[in-house]
Amino acid sequence: MSTSAIVVLAVIVVAIVWAIGIYNGLISMRQRVNQAFADIDVQLKQRHDLIPNLVETVKGYAAHERGTLDEVVKARNVAVAAQGPAQQAAAENMLSGALRQLFALSEAYPDLKASTNFQQLQAELTDIENKIAATRRFFNNAVQEYNTGIQRFPAALFAASFGFAPKDFYDLGADRATVGEAPAVKF
Repeated sequence: MSTSAIVVLAVIVVAIVWAIGIYNGLISMRQRVNQAFADIDVQLKQRHDLIPNLVETVKGYAAHERGTLDEVVKARNVAVAAQGPAQQAAAENMLSGALRQLFALSEAYPDLKASTNFQQLQAELTDIENKIAATRRFFNNAVQEYNTGIQRFPAALFAASFGFAPKDFYDLGADRATVGEAPAVKF
């Protein structure tokens, strides 16, 4: 084998190893996005499982607030059925609004506000909300890294042909401004 053939073979081997490295890096980033989305699902499931207990507790003190309770249950059911980041974000925003209204009821019912069970459920829900916010940030960071990875040269040359498509961020959209707002209390 001549020297030029060895050099060509070495260049081909290096190019193949380099392409494999890029491909494996993209796979790792896509898996990180998938894992981050699964983490959001875990936190949302915990939130969804807590809501029926919260509704039942409120029913005991404010049974005639049926409209608010029905809205929370309806929003929970929509959120449980939501698929994908965009649909989940919209459903979870609707659920957050319904929960804000539910917590506003506690202001009108001092016995409910003083209930140990209600306070415990409210604390658990607050903790879960904080965890959801953290997992959303992690997911969005993973999506940003992945999207950047598939758009960078030289990965951009063959990422699409290997099935690497951009992922959507978990965006609160237009409801972003209302997430931190205090609920409206009406008497």
